[in-house]
Amino acid sequence: MDEIKEVSLEMREYIISSGAETLNWCMQCGLCTNLCPYRQVPGELSEVFNIRKMQRQGQLGLEGFDDEAVLFACVTCGMCQSNCPRSVEIIKNVRSMRNTIVGAGILPSHLRPVAGSLHANGNPWTGPKEKRADWLEGLNVPAFSADTEYLLYVCCTSCYDTRSQKIAKSVVKLLQQAGVSFGVLTAEENCCGETIRKIGDEELFTKLAESNIKLFNEKGVKKIITTSPHCLYAFKQDYPELGGEYEVMHYSELLSTLLKDGKLSLPGEIAKKVTFHDPCYLGRHNLVYDAPRELLGAVPGVEFVELDRAKNKSLCCSGGGGRIWAEVPFGERFGELRINDAVKQNADVIVTACPYCITMLDDACAGLEKNDVLKVMEMSEFLCESIEK
Repeated sequence: MDEIKEVSLEMREYIISSGAETLNWCMQCGLCTNLCPYRQVPGELSEVFNIRKMQRQGQLGLEGFDDEAVLFACVTCGMCQSNCPRSVEIIKNVRSMRNTIVGAGILPSHLRPVAGSLHANGNPWTGPKEKRADWLEGLNVPAFSADTEYLLYVCCTSCYDTRSQKIAKSVVKLLQQAGVSFGVLTAEENCCGETIRKIGDEELFTKLAESNIKLFNEKGVKKIITTSPHCLYAFKQDYPELGGEYEVMHYSELLSTLLKDGKLSLPGEIAKKVTFHDPCYLGRHNLVYDAPRELLGAVPGVEFVELDRAKNKSLCCSGGGGRIWAEVPFGERFGELRINDAVKQNADVIVTACPYCITMLDDACAGLEKNDVLKVMEMSEFLCESIEK
Protein backbone atom coordinates (compact mmCIF):
# COMPACT_ATOMS: atom_id res chain seq x y z
CA MET A 1 0.00 0.00 0.00
CA ASP A 2 2.82 2.42 0.85
CA GLU A 3 4.48 1.67 -2.48
CA ILE A 4 1.24 2.49 -4.31
CA LYS A 5 0.95 5.80 -2.46
CA GLU A 6 4.55 6.64 -3.25
CA VAL A 7 4.01 5.97 -6.96
CA SER A 8 0.84 8.10 -6.92
CA LEU A 9 2.68 10.98 -5.24
CA GLU A 10 5.45 10.80 -7.83
CA MET A 11 2.88 10.75 -10.62
CA ARG A 12 1.09 13.77 -9.15
CA GLU A 13 4.33 15.74 -8.98
CA TYR A 14 5.10 14.77 -12.57
CA ILE A 15 1.66 15.97 -13.70
CA ILE A 16 2.15 19.28 -11.88
CA SER A 17 5.62 19.75 -13.37
CA SER A 18 4.19 19.14 -16.85
CA GLY A 19 2.05 22.28 -16.66
CA ALA A 20 -0.63 21.59 -14.05
CA GLU A 21 0.69 24.14 -11.55
CA THR A 22 -2.84 25.01 -10.38
CA LEU A 23 -4.01 21.42 -9.93
CA ASN A 24 -3.99 21.61 -6.12
CA TRP A 25 -5.97 24.85 -6.13
CA CYS A 26 -9.13 22.88 -6.92
CA MET A 27 -11.42 22.66 -3.87
CA GLN A 28 -13.90 20.27 -5.51
CA CYS A 29 -16.85 22.70 -5.50
CA GLY A 30 -18.32 21.02 -8.61
CA LEU A 31 -19.20 24.20 -10.51
CA CYS A 32 -17.08 23.02 -13.45
CA THR A 33 -19.10 19.83 -13.77
CA ASN A 34 -22.41 21.71 -13.62
CA LEU A 35 -21.32 24.03 -16.45
CA CYS A 36 -19.78 21.33 -18.64
CA PRO A 37 -21.55 20.87 -22.01
CA TYR A 38 -21.63 17.12 -21.40
CA ARG A 39 -24.44 17.85 -18.94
CA GLN A 40 -26.55 19.01 -21.91
CA VAL A 41 -26.49 15.77 -23.90
CA PRO A 42 -27.41 12.13 -23.24
CA GLY A 43 -25.16 9.15 -23.82
CA GLU A 44 -22.74 6.77 -22.18
CA LEU A 45 -19.82 9.19 -22.26
CA SER A 46 -21.80 12.06 -20.77
CA GLU A 47 -22.76 9.79 -17.88
CA VAL A 48 -19.15 9.03 -16.93
CA PHE A 49 -17.32 12.24 -17.89
CA ASN A 50 -16.91 14.45 -14.83
CA ILE A 51 -14.36 17.25 -15.02
CA ARG A 52 -14.38 17.78 -11.24
CA LYS A 53 -13.60 14.12 -10.69
CA MET A 54 -10.85 14.34 -13.30
CA GLN A 55 -9.17 17.15 -11.35
CA ARG A 56 -9.35 15.02 -8.22
CA GLN A 57 -7.84 12.04 -10.01
CA GLY A 58 -4.99 14.29 -11.06
CA GLN A 59 -4.44 15.33 -7.45
CA LEU A 60 -4.25 11.65 -6.57
CA GLY A 61 -1.70 10.98 -9.30
CA LEU A 62 -4.29 9.23 -11.49
CA GLU A 63 -4.66 6.56 -8.83
CA GLY A 64 -7.43 4.20 -9.88
CA PHE A 65 -7.66 5.74 -13.35
CA ASP A 66 -8.51 3.07 -15.93
CA ASP A 67 -10.57 4.71 -18.68
CA GLU A 68 -8.61 6.59 -21.35
CA ALA A 69 -11.85 7.47 -23.19
CA VAL A 70 -12.88 9.69 -20.29
CA LEU A 71 -9.53 11.48 -20.09
CA PHE A 72 -9.61 12.24 -23.82
CA ALA A 73 -13.27 13.31 -23.83
CA CYS A 74 -12.69 16.91 -22.70
CA VAL A 75 -13.36 19.34 -25.56
CA THR A 76 -11.24 22.09 -23.87
CA CYS A 77 -14.07 24.57 -24.44
CA GLY A 78 -13.08 26.64 -21.41
CA MET A 79 -16.57 27.05 -19.96
CA CYS A 80 -15.44 25.50 -16.67
CA GLN A 81 -12.16 27.38 -16.52
CA SER A 82 -13.61 30.82 -17.24
CA ASN A 83 -16.06 30.40 -14.34
CA CYS A 84 -13.83 28.65 -11.79
CA PRO A 85 -13.95 30.54 -8.42
CA ARG A 86 -10.34 29.51 -7.70
CA SER A 87 -9.00 30.37 -11.18
CA VAL A 88 -7.82 26.80 -11.66
CA GLU A 89 -6.29 26.34 -15.12
CA ILE A 90 -8.38 23.26 -15.74
CA ILE A 91 -7.43 22.82 -19.40
CA LYS A 92 -3.72 22.89 -18.62
CA ASN A 93 -4.35 20.26 -15.95
CA VAL A 94 -6.18 18.04 -18.44
CA ARG A 95 -3.41 18.57 -20.98
CA SER A 96 -0.78 17.57 -18.40
CA MET A 97 -2.67 14.43 -17.40
CA ARG A 98 -2.99 13.47 -21.04
CA ASN A 99 0.71 14.14 -21.51
CA THR A 100 1.42 11.60 -18.78
CA ILE A 101 -0.61 8.98 -20.62
CA VAL A 102 0.70 9.84 -24.10
CA GLY A 103 4.26 9.85 -22.78
CA ALA A 104 3.71 6.27 -21.68
CA GLY A 105 2.79 5.33 -25.23
CA ILE A 106 -0.98 5.22 -24.71
CA LEU A 107 -3.07 7.11 -27.26
CA PRO A 108 -6.72 6.38 -28.18
CA SER A 109 -6.96 4.49 -31.47
CA HIS A 110 -8.83 7.27 -33.29
CA LEU A 111 -6.00 9.72 -32.55
CA ARG A 112 -3.09 7.53 -33.67
CA PRO A 113 -3.47 8.38 -37.40
CA VAL A 114 -3.61 12.06 -36.44
CA ALA A 115 -0.31 11.91 -34.56
CA GLY A 116 1.23 9.74 -37.28
CA SER A 117 0.29 12.19 -40.02
CA LEU A 118 1.62 15.13 -38.02
CA HIS A 119 4.96 13.34 -37.67
CA ALA A 120 5.16 12.34 -41.33
CA ASN A 121 3.35 15.15 -43.17
CA GLY A 122 3.18 18.11 -40.81
CA ASN A 123 -0.63 18.06 -40.79
CA PRO A 124 -3.30 15.94 -39.04
CA TRP A 125 -5.35 15.13 -42.15
CA THR A 126 -3.00 12.57 -43.79
CA GLY A 127 -2.51 15.02 -46.65
CA PRO A 128 0.78 14.95 -48.57
CA LYS A 129 3.00 17.88 -47.62
CA GLU A 130 3.51 18.76 -51.28
CA LYS A 131 -0.26 19.36 -51.61
CA ARG A 132 -0.52 21.76 -48.67
CA ALA A 133 -0.62 24.79 -50.99
CA ASP A 134 -3.05 23.33 -53.56
CA TRP A 135 -5.85 25.55 -52.20
CA LEU A 136 -3.99 28.52 -53.73
CA GLU A 137 -4.59 27.34 -57.30
CA GLY A 138 -6.24 30.09 -59.33
CA LEU A 139 -5.60 32.76 -56.71
CA ASN A 140 -3.11 35.57 -57.20
CA VAL A 141 -1.49 35.41 -53.76
CA PRO A 142 2.18 36.35 -53.45
CA ALA A 143 4.72 34.57 -51.31
CA PHE A 144 5.50 36.39 -48.08
CA SER A 145 8.63 38.55 -48.30
CA ALA A 146 10.41 41.07 -46.13
CA ASP A 147 8.38 43.96 -47.57
CA THR A 148 5.03 42.25 -46.90
CA GLU A 149 3.13 43.44 -43.85
CA TYR A 150 1.17 40.32 -42.90
CA LEU A 151 1.67 36.59 -43.16
CA LEU A 152 -1.63 34.82 -43.85
CA TYR A 153 -1.46 31.48 -42.05
CA VAL A 154 -4.12 29.06 -43.28
CA CYS A 155 -4.93 26.18 -40.94
CA CYS A 156 -4.43 22.57 -41.98
CA THR A 157 -8.17 21.95 -42.23
CA SER A 158 -8.56 24.69 -44.83
CA CYS A 159 -5.48 23.49 -46.70
CA TYR A 160 -6.74 19.94 -47.20
CA ASP A 161 -10.51 19.74 -46.65
CA THR A 162 -12.45 20.65 -49.79
CA ARG A 163 -15.30 22.28 -47.87
CA SER A 164 -12.93 24.25 -45.67
CA GLN A 165 -10.79 25.45 -48.58
CA LYS A 166 -13.66 27.81 -49.42
CA ILE A 167 -12.91 29.61 -46.14
CA ALA A 168 -9.29 30.25 -47.06
CA LYS A 169 -10.26 31.49 -50.53
CA SER A 170 -12.92 33.79 -49.09
CA VAL A 171 -10.49 35.30 -46.59
CA VAL A 172 -8.05 35.97 -49.44
CA LYS A 173 -10.75 37.77 -51.44
CA LEU A 174 -11.69 39.95 -48.47
CA LEU A 175 -8.08 40.90 -47.74
CA GLN A 176 -7.48 41.73 -51.39
CA GLN A 177 -10.70 43.75 -51.52
CA ALA A 178 -9.43 45.84 -48.59
CA GLY A 179 -5.96 46.31 -50.11
CA VAL A 180 -4.10 44.48 -47.35
CA SER A 181 -0.40 43.76 -47.88
CA PHE A 182 -0.14 40.03 -47.22
CA GLY A 183 1.57 36.90 -48.45
CA VAL A 184 1.73 33.19 -47.68
CA LEU A 185 4.31 30.55 -46.81
CA THR A 186 1.79 27.72 -46.97
CA ALA A 187 3.98 25.20 -48.80
CA GLU A 188 6.74 25.50 -46.19
CA GLU A 189 4.60 25.55 -43.04
CA ASN A 190 3.64 22.85 -40.58
CA CYS A 191 0.51 22.54 -38.44
CA CYS A 192 0.44 25.14 -35.65
CA GLY A 193 0.25 22.24 -33.19
CA GLU A 194 -2.50 23.62 -30.95
CA THR A 195 -4.69 20.55 -30.99
CA ILE A 196 -1.94 17.95 -30.63
CA ARG A 197 -0.72 19.85 -27.57
CA LYS A 198 -4.21 19.71 -26.08
CA ILE A 199 -4.26 15.99 -26.86
CA GLY A 200 -1.13 15.68 -24.73
CA ASP A 201 1.77 15.11 -27.13
CA GLU A 202 4.07 17.86 -25.91
CA GLU A 203 7.08 16.53 -27.80
CA LEU A 204 5.29 16.58 -31.14
CA PHE A 205 3.88 20.04 -30.48
CA THR A 206 7.36 21.35 -29.76
CA LYS A 207 8.69 19.82 -32.99
CA LEU A 208 5.97 21.50 -35.08
CA ALA A 209 6.16 24.84 -33.30
CA GLU A 210 9.95 25.11 -33.47
CA SER A 211 9.86 24.35 -37.19
CA ASN A 212 7.32 27.14 -37.80
CA ILE A 213 9.14 29.61 -35.56
CA LYS A 214 12.39 28.97 -37.44
CA LEU A 215 10.60 29.52 -40.76
CA PHE A 216 8.81 32.68 -39.61
CA ASN A 217 11.95 34.21 -38.15
CA GLU A 218 14.04 33.45 -41.23
CA LYS A 219 11.43 35.09 -43.45
CA GLY A 220 11.09 38.15 -41.21
CA VAL A 221 7.48 37.58 -40.12
CA LYS A 222 6.23 40.15 -37.61
CA LYS A 223 2.45 40.09 -38.06
CA ILE A 224 0.24 37.04 -38.64
CA ILE A 225 -3.39 36.75 -39.76
CA THR A 226 -5.02 33.40 -38.96
CA THR A 227 -8.08 31.79 -40.52
CA SER A 228 -8.62 29.58 -37.46
CA PRO A 229 -9.07 30.57 -33.80
CA HIS A 230 -7.06 27.47 -32.86
CA CYS A 231 -4.03 28.79 -34.76
CA LEU A 232 -4.66 32.19 -33.16
CA TYR A 233 -4.42 30.57 -29.73
CA ALA A 234 -1.24 28.66 -30.59
CA PHE A 235 0.60 31.68 -31.93
CA LYS A 236 -0.53 34.02 -29.14
CA GLN A 237 -0.48 31.71 -26.14
CA ASP A 238 1.85 28.79 -26.89
CA TYR A 239 4.56 30.04 -29.24
CA PRO A 240 5.95 32.76 -26.93
CA GLU A 241 7.03 29.96 -24.56
CA LEU A 242 9.40 28.83 -27.33
CA GLY A 243 10.56 32.29 -28.36
CA GLY A 244 8.00 32.90 -31.11
CA GLU A 245 6.85 36.49 -30.51
CA TYR A 246 4.49 37.89 -33.16
CA GLU A 247 1.57 40.26 -33.49
CA VAL A 248 -1.26 37.84 -34.19
CA MET A 249 -4.91 38.41 -35.03
CA HIS A 250 -7.86 36.46 -36.35
CA TYR A 251 -8.99 37.67 -39.76
CA SER A 252 -12.24 39.00 -38.25
CA GLU A 253 -10.31 41.39 -36.01
CA LEU A 254 -8.40 42.89 -38.93
CA LEU A 255 -11.46 43.12 -41.18
CA SER A 256 -13.44 44.86 -38.44
CA THR A 257 -10.71 47.50 -38.14
CA LEU A 258 -10.56 47.92 -41.92
CA LEU A 259 -14.34 48.32 -42.02
CA LYS A 260 -14.20 51.13 -39.44
CA ASP A 261 -11.35 52.79 -41.36
CA GLY A 262 -13.40 52.76 -44.56
CA LYS A 263 -11.01 50.38 -46.33
CA LEU A 264 -13.48 47.49 -46.53
CA SER A 265 -16.90 47.85 -48.09
CA LEU A 266 -19.76 45.36 -47.81
CA PRO A 267 -22.28 46.83 -50.28
CA GLY A 268 -24.40 43.85 -51.30
CA GLU A 269 -27.72 43.37 -49.54
CA ILE A 270 -28.44 40.00 -47.90
CA ALA A 271 -32.00 40.08 -46.60
CA LYS A 272 -31.68 37.24 -44.10
CA LYS A 273 -32.14 36.67 -40.39
CA VAL A 274 -28.64 35.79 -39.24
CA THR A 275 -27.23 34.47 -35.98
CA PHE A 276 -23.65 33.87 -34.85
CA HIS A 277 -22.12 30.87 -33.09
CA ASP A 278 -19.14 32.00 -30.98
CA PRO A 279 -16.28 29.50 -31.40
CA CYS A 280 -14.79 28.64 -28.01
CA TYR A 281 -11.26 29.43 -29.20
CA LEU A 282 -12.26 32.79 -30.67
CA GLY A 283 -14.47 33.80 -27.76
CA ARG A 284 -13.61 32.38 -24.34
CA HIS A 285 -9.98 31.58 -25.22
CA ASN A 286 -9.13 34.80 -27.09
CA LEU A 287 -11.94 37.18 -26.01
CA VAL A 288 -12.94 38.16 -29.56
CA TYR A 289 -16.68 38.80 -29.42
CA ASP A 290 -17.39 42.18 -31.03
CA ALA A 291 -15.52 42.00 -34.34
CA PRO A 292 -17.67 39.26 -35.96
CA ARG A 293 -20.87 40.99 -34.89
CA GLU A 294 -19.68 44.34 -36.23
CA LEU A 295 -18.94 42.76 -39.60
CA LEU A 296 -22.26 40.94 -39.85
CA GLY A 297 -24.14 44.05 -38.74
CA ALA A 298 -22.51 46.05 -41.53
CA VAL A 299 -24.05 43.91 -44.27
CA PRO A 300 -27.16 45.64 -45.68
CA GLY A 301 -30.40 43.77 -45.11
CA VAL A 302 -29.11 41.53 -42.31
CA GLU A 303 -31.42 41.08 -39.33
CA PHE A 304 -29.06 39.91 -36.60
CA VAL A 305 -30.40 37.80 -33.75
CA GLU A 306 -28.44 36.38 -30.83
CA LEU A 307 -28.60 32.76 -29.74
CA ASP A 308 -29.76 32.19 -26.17
CA ARG A 309 -26.27 30.92 -25.31
CA ALA A 310 -23.91 33.49 -26.78
CA LYS A 311 -20.51 35.15 -26.25
CA ASN A 312 -18.86 33.85 -23.05
CA LYS A 313 -21.82 31.51 -22.50
CA SER A 314 -21.62 30.01 -25.99
CA LEU A 315 -22.11 26.25 -26.20
CA CYS A 316 -19.17 24.33 -27.67
CA CYS A 317 -19.52 22.60 -31.05
CA SER A 318 -17.36 19.76 -29.54
CA GLY A 319 -14.54 20.03 -32.08
CA GLY A 320 -11.76 21.10 -29.69
CA GLY A 321 -9.28 19.02 -27.73
CA GLY A 322 -9.00 16.45 -30.54
CA ARG A 323 -12.72 15.64 -30.48
CA ILE A 324 -13.12 16.66 -34.13
CA TRP A 325 -11.74 13.18 -34.92
CA ALA A 326 -14.03 11.33 -32.50
CA GLU A 327 -17.04 9.33 -33.61
CA VAL A 328 -20.04 10.53 -31.60
CA PRO A 329 -23.46 8.87 -31.98
CA PHE A 330 -26.29 10.89 -33.46
CA GLY A 331 -28.33 12.48 -30.69
CA GLU A 332 -25.29 13.04 -28.45
CA ARG A 333 -23.55 15.82 -30.39
CA PHE A 334 -23.20 19.33 -29.00
CA GLY A 335 -23.53 20.70 -32.53
CA GLU A 336 -27.10 19.44 -32.72
CA LEU A 337 -28.00 21.66 -29.78
CA ARG A 338 -26.52 24.67 -31.58
CA ILE A 339 -28.51 23.96 -34.72
CA ASN A 340 -31.68 23.68 -32.65
CA ASP A 341 -30.77 26.95 -30.91
CA ALA A 342 -30.61 28.68 -34.29
CA VAL A 343 -33.86 27.11 -35.51
CA LYS A 344 -35.52 28.27 -32.29
CA GLN A 345 -34.55 31.85 -33.21
CA ASN A 346 -36.03 31.37 -36.71
CA ALA A 347 -32.64 32.19 -38.21
CA ASP A 348 -32.08 31.66 -41.91
CA VAL A 349 -28.31 31.42 -41.52
CA ILE A 350 -26.04 30.42 -38.65
CA VAL A 351 -22.61 31.96 -39.14
CA THR A 352 -19.43 31.01 -37.34
CA ALA A 353 -15.72 31.83 -37.72
CA CYS A 354 -13.82 28.58 -37.19
CA PRO A 355 -13.11 25.65 -39.56
CA TYR A 356 -13.70 23.12 -36.76
CA CYS A 357 -17.09 24.66 -35.96
CA ILE A 358 -18.07 24.56 -39.63
CA THR A 359 -17.33 20.83 -39.77
CA MET A 360 -19.30 20.07 -36.62
CA LEU A 361 -22.27 22.32 -37.42
CA ASP A 362 -22.50 21.10 -41.02
CA ASP A 363 -22.67 17.50 -39.80
CA ALA A 364 -25.24 18.36 -37.14
CA CYS A 365 -27.45 20.31 -39.54
CA ALA A 366 -27.42 17.46 -42.05
CA GLY A 367 -28.06 14.86 -39.34
CA LEU A 368 -31.07 16.80 -38.05
CA GLU A 369 -32.31 17.28 -41.64
CA LYS A 370 -32.49 21.05 -41.13
CA ASN A 371 -30.69 22.06 -44.34
CA ASP A 372 -34.00 23.15 -45.85
CA VAL A 373 -34.62 25.74 -43.12
CA LEU A 374 -31.13 26.72 -41.96
CA LYS A 375 -27.86 27.38 -43.78
CA VAL A 376 -24.46 26.97 -42.08
CA MET A 377 -21.85 29.49 -43.29
CA GLU A 378 -18.37 30.55 -42.28
CA MET A 379 -18.26 34.32 -41.81
CA SER A 380 -15.74 34.96 -44.59
CA GLU A 381 -18.06 33.20 -47.04
CA PHE A 382 -21.01 35.28 -45.87
CA LEU A 383 -19.07 38.54 -46.21
CA CYS A 384 -17.83 37.54 -49.68
CA GLU A 385 -21.42 37.01 -50.74
CA SER A 386 -22.03 40.66 -49.90
CA ILE A 387 -19.02 42.04 -51.83
CA GLU A 388 -19.71 39.78 -54.83
CA LYS A 389 -23.23 41.20 -55.09
